[in-house]
Amino acid sequence: MADSPLPETPTPEPMAPVAVDEFQLLSKQAEGSTYGIPLAVLVELTHRCPLQCPYCSNPVELEASSKELTTAEWLRVIDELAEIGVLQIHFSGGEPTARKDLVDLVRRASEAGLYSNLITSAVMLTRDKLEALADAGLNHVQISIQGAESRVADRVGGFRNGHVKKLEVARWVKELDLPLTVNAVMHRQNLAQLPQIIDLAVSLRAARLEVANVQYYGWALKNRQALMPSRAQMEECTRVVEAARARLHGIMEIDYVIPDYYAERPKQCMGGWGRQFFNISPAGKVLPCHAAESITGLEFDSVRGNKSIRWIWDNSEAFNLYRGVDWMPEPCRSCAFKEIDFGGCRCQAFALTGSARNADPACVKSEHHARLFAVAHEAASGGDGFLYRNFSGGTPEKTGG
Repeated sequence: MADSPLPETPTPEPMAPVAVDEFQLLSKQAEGSTYGIPLAVLVELTHRCPLQCPYCSNPVELEASSKELTTAEWLRVIDELAEIGVLQIHFSGGEPTARKDLVDLVRRASEAGLYSNLITSAVMLTRDKLEALADAGLNHVQISIQGAESRVADRVGGFRNGHVKKLEVARWVKELDLPLTVNAVMHRQNLAQLPQIIDLAVSLRAARLEVANVQYYGWALKNRQALMPSRAQMEECTRVVEAARARLHGIMEIDYVIPDYYAERPKQCMGGWGRQFFNISPAGKVLPCHAAESITGLEFDSVRGNKSIRWIWDNSEAFNLYRGVDWMPEPCRSCAFKEIDFGGCRCQAFALTGSARNADPACVKSEHHARLFAVAHEAASGGDGFLYRNFSGGTPEKTGG
């Protein structure tokens, strides 16, 4: 993406508190852990989903159901993950409950000794299906919400009556004595509802709430003008989160992710490329992060090949390309934080500078940093219409009568 001339933008004061990164939300690893098989792995069972969220973390080029791993292939993957030392498996999508074999996969994970988490929109779940998953050994449920009430939430998700169904399923989760996390993806068009969303999560007896501001890759990048909050909104968001953390200490944990566009230092994205995380796509590609396929030109090995997951993790070209610090150019190479943030996000560097080798523009040392704030300011005053996520490449939101 080529830069266009923009007036100089003064660098704002850094925002507080320091946000946790997406990997910390997935599985809290021990601080200081080094390159080795991750404790937790995200498996994206399918890209099929009844919701059309405009910030979806799936790639813009979605995998067709005909390319998905078969039940037998996923069962083999689960066994292999357990054999190499993975402890947690996070079933995601798309919408993982679109897979008819989900109960069988959860049961195999339980038999293999893996802690299993279901990351779901919840709108396809029935009470019987949730009970079957619990009986199969499911350990945790994470439900996404798009707002505090149906008017906003159903519009964002592009799915009528979805919000009401989500609340119903969340209550079933607690009735079945399963731990519940509520994931609230925040952006300009629902941030005003954050206090009500926090109250809603408490009323649902969630043990944890993720206040996860949109990160701008893939579908979210396509919808940046409709989603980007203003700096004033982010400051208010931070204030609300901090007050809620103090008020709800010992009642509900709140994780908080701010947009990189309002940071001064890059987050340690996924614990560092190829260091602490991998996920497996619906078609079996083993990826250093869920957005890695947005970096064009990289080839990712698949579990359908003749190489083990362990071999791919240790030896594949894609995983080793940005692993560690030796690959870094300046200003990262001489930076005192290079073994803390590992240069930030490679996908964001690629999306915003055209090269995945560049410093993450979220870093104040990046030559692209000032432009990042300028882009945020421009986008925050953009239009509100969504490009909904779907297999056809996106559908513009209908407005008016």
